[in-house]
Amino acid sequence: MSNWKWLEWAKQIQAISQIGLTYAKDPYDIERYEQLRNLSIEIVNEYTNAGVPLLKEAFANEKGYATPKVDIRGVVFRGDRILLVKEKADGGWSLPGGWADIGLSPKEVAVKEVREESGFEVAPVKLLAILDKSKHNHPPSLYHVYKLFILCEIVGGSDQAGMETSAVGFFARDRLPELSVERNTYEQIQLMFDLHENPFSEVVLD
Repeated sequence: MSNWKWLEWAKQIQAISQIGLTYAKDPYDIERYEQLRNLSIEIVNEYTNAGVPLLKEAFANEKGYATPKVDIRGVVFRGDRILLVKEKADGGWSLPGGWADIGLSPKEVAVKEVREESGFEVAPVKLLAILDKSKHNHPPSLYHVYKLFILCEIVGGSDQAGMETSAVGFFARDRLPELSVERNTYEQIQLMFDLHENPFSEVVLD
């Protein structure tokens, strides 16, 4: 059994409780779903010691039907080199990007994230891939995440680190720096090179 199977179970229990609390009318059903939500928090806290208040806020505080979160990454090339930014959070390098924003389309999020994290103005070109984070070699996450990779081309601006980044650079596929694997893996960056070099490739979809 996977060492992280408990986390998958906790996430499933939390999702069931969230959906149940969204639609339940009977007070006894509501009470049972609240018990399930608390159980999911207790499981994660047992293995992480993150603290119940923090877990309630970060893990089990959402309302409505439970759905995956969406992470959007802008994929930008200059010749045969790919744009990466150095994350202040962990010191690793990643494709510029972040959580999808309410009110913005995926293309608009990609443009905004590239500008804010690298200083470059870009135009979105096409969708390269939609990947399920849980199916790739990322560290375990409290959330179920879909990752969208959008190819963009530079139309202006210049390299300038942002509030969440400390450096900006372009890297060849055989000269990649240490990556922020929470955000992107080595295999995913190599996939971006493959798709860039084969412009007629279909969208990669998990």
